Amino acid sequence: MTRALAMISGGLDSILAARLIKEQGIEVIGICFKSHFFNEDSALKMTNQIGIQLKVVDFAKEHFKIVKDPKFGYGKNMNPCIDCHSLMMNYTGKLLDELDADFIITGEVLNQRPMSQNRSALDIVKKHSGFSDKILRPLCAKNLPPTEMELNGLVDRERLLDISGRGRKVQMELAEKWGIKEYPSPAGGCKLTEPNYSRRLKELLEHIKEPKDKDLELLRYGRHFRISSSAKIISTRTKVEGDEIKKYLGEEDWVFFAADYNGSMVLIIGEPSEEDIELAAKITGRYSKGKDEDSIKVKYGKFKSLLNNNYIWIEPATEEEINKYIIQ
Repeated sequence: MTRALAMISGGLDSILAARLIKEQGIEVIGICFKSHFFNEDSALKMTNQIGIQLKVVDFAKEHFKIVKDPKFGYGKNMNPCIDCHSLMMNYTGKLLDELDADFIITGEVLNQRPMSQNRSALDIVKKHSGFSDKILRPLCAKNLPPTEMELNGLVDRERLLDISGRGRKVQMELAEKWGIKEYPSPAGGCKLTEPNYSRRLKELLEHIKEPKDKDLELLRYGRHFRISSSAKIISTRTKVEGDEIKKYLGEEDWVFFAADYNGSMVLIIGEPSEEDIELAAKITGRYSKGKDEDSIKVKYGKFKSLLNNNYIWIEPATEEEINKYIIQ
């Protein structure tokens, strides 16, 4: 039986491409990638809707290398889409023998994204994947030269599509036809496409060339303040953020709370000075219910060692102080 590996991003296009090939009686196995900047959660939901299995590949270490130094540059933010897609295709190509599959399919649509899905970009991705003769783009195949799979009869070209451009009408009609009810917006998924996250990542790399996994994960949460080359303050926005952040904290990290008011949990990541501790306490006050008080008490200490709490009375930070340190 013919078998294809479908690169599943978690978005609508990739799952439609998989379903389109499945309609031809071809077995489809989904391949999803996870890194510091995206995960498999959406891909799992999408593959469940069309009844195909999903293999998750963790390529975080290799992916981070291209994020720091992409051969083909970035998109609007810190997203190295051409390099990223090429790397994903290379990984998927290496799974062809292991999974006894015949070719690779993707959900790319010609000219849907002006920088990463124009004809030149699609050709670059294909060439640098190392498996150019095994890649089929079912949603826009009729806009492209026939592939080996179409020429040798593995795939019926007449049953492929000729979608082009940024419109979503055809995709939404197919989703309705095939009962695909839940799917994310086209812009969702990768943190590297988000302006705020990208600014934080760029700023982090300016100070720490080889950040730890924790440093990258913490970029997802709260408000960030750079206080020195080796230390940063993070202020949570919600209790949910606070609960998530605690998963990444170690005994070396400092935690701050307003003693008598509800408000943000504030952290110092790195080695703080006495001045840094005072500033973190002032930021704690600024993002608490006591922000308008002349002075409030803040408790602080090393994470998991709060039985040895220290206390400091401070005046909550002013807007000018916040703007001086916050990473925009």
